Amino acid sequence: MATNRDSTGVLGPLEAEVMTILWSASEPMSVRQVRDSLNTDRTPELAYTTIMTVLSRLADKEILHRERDRRSYRYRAAISDPAGIAVRAVVRDFGEAAVAGFVDEARADPELLRRLRDLLDEGA
Repeated sequence: MATNRDSTGVLGPLEAEVMTILWSASEPMSVRQVRDSLNTDRTPELAYTTIMTVLSRLADKEILHRERDRRSYRYRAAISDPAGIAVRAVVRDFGEAAVAGFVDEARADPELLRRLRDLLDEGA
């Protein structure tokens, strides 16, 4: 399924597998649904509590949205891809310095600067 880590290095191996499943899901998933998907062709199988812990931690990091469903939760991705997770982590860890560093990089690369301006204009 997924590799040992996501390409950004932000997620652990099991977190990356969970995110791959949730990114491909058309609707929020329960712990049991995620566990069943992860355990396809896996021996030994992962425990329900292991998956519940991973999902809860990803929700605490604001990588997943957690929605109450009767006595349990359903989860869906809050961030659309690994790059978004990496950007969020860098901004969280380095704040304004990360943004300033990105702007400096963009100023040094005319093509990146053009793309950044285009993206900013799209949001206006």
